[in-house]
Amino acid sequence: MATLVILRHGESVANRDNIFTGWSDVPLTAKGREQAWSAGELVAETGIQFAALHTSMLQRAIVTSHIILEAIDQLYLPEYKSWRLNERHYGALRGKNKAAVQAAVGVAQVKLWRRSFETVPPLLDHVIQDRRYDQFGPHVEPLGESLEMAYHRLMPYWEDEIAPRLLAGDNQLVVAHGSTLRALIKYLDHVADADINQVEVANGEPIRYDFDDRLNVLRKTVL
Repeated sequence: MATLVILRHGESVANRDNIFTGWSDVPLTAKGREQAWSAGELVAETGIQFAALHTSMLQRAIVTSHIILEAIDQLYLPEYKSWRLNERHYGALRGKNKAAVQAAVGVAQVKLWRRSFETVPPLLDHVIQDRRYDQFGPHVEPLGESLEMAYHRLMPYWEDEIAPRLLAGDNQLVVAHGSTLRALIKYLDHVADADINQVEVANGEPIRYDFDDRLNVLRKTVL
């Protein structure tokens, strides 16, 4: 039996300003740091001893994870950062105000882009390779992604890095992003494609999964 705790980063400046963000690297707000600390206190109350932390390569998740580790007094944990845990890439919507986009194209279209499983946002013409991804080779950053595409990007990391550790009985902590955690929840909770639009993941709200020795979910708890 092992435990997984997943957590969306605290409020970022893009969350505050209602901006499509995706792979853009934006910092936490002061409120976001407070949310991270409060989340860490909730996790600390469980007494869970983790074996490793997994997070994305974006600072809003990385900084949140460090605040969490400090709050639970486990700063010594091994940290694994992966682009596969990055937020879903919003393509050409990146950097645009959500309300302004909604005014231009309508509520229904924005809802499809944000919440549906298969709908792909408008794509970028090209991306400029960020040096943090150089080690993974060219063309790591996509031109844009549906949630389905982000799901297939995420799952190899679950299968190769997280699930084996849980099967070994080692508790794992994952600090990532709204869409990638929605994708993971879709897998863990067996959510149908048509129902994923109803799944929300709040900033700074820890979610605990307890598994049996075959990685069947025994219980899910929002802390």
